[in-house]
Amino acid sequence: MVNASHHDLEPAVAEIPKDLLYTEDHEYLKPAGATDTFYIGITDYAQGELGDVVFVELPKVGATFKKHDVFGTVEAVKAVSELFSPVSGTVTAVNDKIEKNPALVNTSPYGDGWMIQVKMTSPAEKAQLHVAIRLGVVVGQPQPAQPRATRVELGLIALPGEGHRLAGPRG
Repeated sequence: MVNASHHDLEPAVAEIPKDLLYTEDHEYLKPAGATDTFYIGITDYAQGELGDVVFVELPKVGATFKKHDVFGTVEAVKAVSELFSPVSGTVTAVNDKIEKNPALVNTSPYGDGWMIQVKMTSPAEKAQLHVAIRLGVVVGQPQPAQPRATRVELGLIALPGEGHRLAGPRG
């Protein structure tokens, strides 16, 4: 018989840094110095859902993408998933470290596991991304108490064991 502590039975909580911006597809945008330059990677939640990452295919420096364009793929033991650009822009750097060590996506998704660096061409698109508190609602993270109407207005509902789905305001 396995003796599991109460802590072992609790679901893992994904790390969601408060200073980044996020998509509903679980890509993040992290400032990279210049006002219009950002690192893009996948969230801790996404890497956890994928499992052990074994290969990442990324574009070359100079490639351009519009918001929601596929910029690469990530292959894990459980699945292969497309990577979507959170914003329009031009790739200014590619993380060569994850080509040699794709597990960095699992061990350091917000650090050494970033995927590409992009110079944005449409800065207004940043306003359409989620801040950490809103992403937490999507992935079912515990959140500070909020009026129910605020959560419904976001159009996002997270149900335990069901992932997330879009919903409109109740009427």
